[in-house]
Amino acid sequence: MTVRYTKDHEYVRIDGDVAVVGISDYAQGQLGDVVFVELPEIGKAVTRGKEAAVVESVKAASEVYAPISGEVVEVNSELEGAPGLVNEDAEGKGWFLKLKVTKPDELSELMDEAAYKAFLDTL
Repeated sequence: MTVRYTKDHEYVRIDGDVAVVGISDYAQGQLGDVVFVELPEIGKAVTRGKEAAVVESVKAASEVYAPISGEVVEVNSELEGAPGLVNEDAEGKGWFLKLKVTKPDELSELMDEAAYKAFLDTL
């Protein structure tokens, strides 16, 4: 399973031709307690770098940008009743949406885990 990260702290985990998207553990830590998540409609086309979802915490509201382009095939409806899952397990149970990948070549422009950790060290 391939995981890649953006400089905006989104991750994408590739499982076959489906990409699982969410925010990194670092991002949830910066946000604080997540109180609301706004997810896209199933079937919506998202474009890399454009807003795909919104996450609100006690500190701020932030856009979640699509790390790659695709079509939303599933959303994590558990987050509607339990947005705190993002804080508990951001890169596991706290995922936001799943995409059918339309431009797999975009993955090569994202950071792998080692590069992302090195990037975090510069912040």
